[in-house]
Order: sequence, then C-alpha cells, then structure tokens
Amino acid sequence: MTVLHSTFTLERTYPVPPERVFAAWSDPAAKQRWFVSAGAHELDFRVGGRETVEGRTPAGGALNFTATYHDIVPGERIVFAGTLTGDGKLATVSTTTIELIPEGEGTRLVLTEQDTFLDGAEKPEWREQGTGDWLDRLGKELQP
Repeated sequence: MTVLHSTFTLERTYPVPPERVFAAWSDPAAKQRWFVSAGAHELDFRVGGRETVEGRTPAGGALNFTATYHDIVPGERIVFAGTLTGDGKLATVSTTTIELIPEGEGTRLVLTEQDTFLDGAEKPEWREQGTGDWLDRLGKELQP
C-alpha cells in the first residue's frame, strides 16, 4: 500500500476574454465537447454541485471521475475536489484551482492541482499529461 503526493501547475493563454473561458467550464454541452473524450457526463456547476464522468480503463474496466465544486467566482476562479476510481478502486484524490487572469484581449488560465495517488493505480506524470491534453482541447473549443 503506497501513497504518493504531487502538485503541478499548468498555464495556457487563450485569445478570448475570461468570461468566455469561464463559460466553457460552466456550460454542460461545451464542457462535454472538450473535457470528456468518451462516456457519460453530468455537470451541476454551482458551489456544492457535482460533476461525474463515467468511462472505461484501457483494459475495459469501469473508470469514474467525480468532482464537487467548492468555490466559483464567475469569470475569475473555480475550485473543485475530485476522485478518480478505476475498477471500483479509489486511485486518486485531488484538489484543483483554476484561475482566469485577463491578459490584453485574452485570458491566461493557471491550473494548480494537488494530488494524492493511492497504491500506484495512477502516476503523477500521467495526470499532468492528461490535464494538459484537455487544456489543449479547451483551446480548440475557444477558437473563434
């Protein structure tokens, strides 16, 4: 039984105002397009609200992500805590902060994630790569 802690920060700059980036996080249809590669998705975007994604592991087992939103400041900040479970076993517990900072006509997004990885089911580098990939998909979603 092992526990590994990790923190990473990723930044992206998008050519749209913070309100537009925020809308891509808060609108269920928009978030489905860039955040969920496959599987069922539900989003209740409010403080105390939950988000769930149900998918499959590479081996075909059940993969579930569940998040609870703890702080939402429209156009500025989103904070949520999440769990990732694979094949019914808790793999990762995380806290994620999204900051939206106006930069000229665009937005600098700063994502900071603090993770607890349990029993080697997920690795920090996998999580950071996957998070970077969906931030890149968010960029495509925000293209004019």
